Amino acid sequence: MMLSRRRSPVVASLQLPLVTTLLFLWVLSWGHATADADIANMTALQKHVSFFDRNKDGIITPTETFEGFVAIGCDVAYSRDSASSVHAALGPITSPVDAPLPHINIHIGLIHRAMHGSDSGALDAKGGFVPQKFEEIFIKHAKARPDALTSSEVEEMILANRDPLDPRSWSAPVNEWGLTYKLASDRDGFLQKDSVRGIYDGSVFVKLEEKRSLRSEI
Repeated sequence: MMLSRRRSPVVASLQLPLVTTLLFLWVLSWGHATADADIANMTALQKHVSFFDRNKDGIITPTETFEGFVAIGCDVAYSRDSASSVHAALGPITSPVDAPLPHINIHIGLIHRAMHGSDSGALDAKGGFVPQKFEEIFIKHAKARPDALTSSEVEEMILANRDPLDPRSWSAPVNEWGLTYKLASDRDGFLQKDSVRGIYDGSVFVKLEEKRSLRSEI
């Protein structure tokens, strides 16, 4: 069955709060200390964000996040605004108390502090991968095909996981899944199971960067 590539409400709602370019440039002007990055012992969530740690020092700067968004195929304006918004929100949460001010960099070792509600449950409280919950995504929502999700099925999953007592957490899954669907769904409109799995450990970002690099060489 061929699915229409209409603009999905998930994709259409993929909007992050805009911040000023001045703030963004101010953020980029700050240096940072380094932290050890033990990739072999990372949780799935740490691997997810470590893609944006471009120099693999355990700390993600706004510059690196900007470069990461561009690397997976986002345009410059979206990448700039996303980097500013993400670091304004997650920097203070993930920074240790002895980190130099401003607390704007993201520390991978403390990324579990930034976990939000209304998610699929495929990550535990420490950011570890939960295979049973991951499989439930497809058992419950993959109706057109057992190994992939359509746009409407992604929307259904997001709505089913919303915590009615935590409305502030509703927008994060829309942004995260909307971006992944927009960049990683195939030409028939399916987000493949391996791509969904790659969201949790960041491997989908590596594939998107490789795909973009191949296109630029043609």
